[in-house]
Amino acid sequence: MGKGPGLYTDIGKKARDLLYKDYQADHKFTLTTYTSNGVAITSTGTKKGELLLADISTELKNKNITTNVKVDTSSKLFTTVTVDEPAPGLKTIFSFIAPDQRSGKVELQYQHEYAGISTSIGLTANPLVNFSGVVGNNSVTVGTDLSFDTASGNFTKLNAGLNFTHSDLIASLTLNDKGDTLNASYYHIVSPLTNTAVGAELSHSFSSNENTLTIGTQHALDPLTTVKARLNNYGRASALIQHEWRPKSLITISGEVDTGAIEKSAKVGLALALKP
Repeated sequence: MGKGPGLYTDIGKKARDLLYKDYQADHKFTLTTYTSNGVAITSTGTKKGELLLADISTELKNKNITTNVKVDTSSKLFTTVTVDEPAPGLKTIFSFIAPDQRSGKVELQYQHEYAGISTSIGLTANPLVNFSGVVGNNSVTVGTDLSFDTASGNFTKLNAGLNFTHSDLIASLTLNDKGDTLNASYYHIVSPLTNTAVGAELSHSFSSNENTLTIGTQHALDPLTTVKARLNNYGRASALIQHEWRPKSLITISGEVDTGAIEKSAKVGLALALKP
């Protein structure tokens, strides 16, 4: 796929990944193995306080078709079939969750040099219809994200966004929650050689008149080790270190402390991902 504006979900993604990706307060273990015929089997266990959650998934790729089946501890079966480029720029995704008979959904994604569209519809008598689209180029993108409930005849989501990209910086502005929340984000690459970047996100709620400001940074200590840190205006400070101790196998240690209540114990998260 050539360069283009991407999809609506790409608006502000760089800043979100910098500020929120890989931070966690849980303990998570992921193990991926591959069978002789190329099936990937991934087992995941997560400890949330006293609660232990687990799931196992299989992924099979056959030419341009990818089938993913996952079962979790609540006996739910998640199935996703993705057909990549049945036509140039097009992707088709079919998904459902058993035993929920209302969970079936078909999604179409189309990416062009100057546009990106994603639309989905539920496979029910009165489905939820989603549409998101962006137009623009590699520098400026504008788009919208809508959801319409055909059962009630109401829009359940009305979002709009703007993205500006210039060499080493990305600025984004989105209006979410049917116009109630305004988000502005900024991402700047300081040094490509050390993967050093800074970012910030300001969120304003019109209904509560509350502002949330989060700033963060990342830096590669070496080609295999990355550190990140963030701080918001409520005094919550977080940091993590991630090390690729073997190809595609990562260990991540993260922590969070409330600087306004130092006497409270810090939250510490650990994630271990193993791949052959």
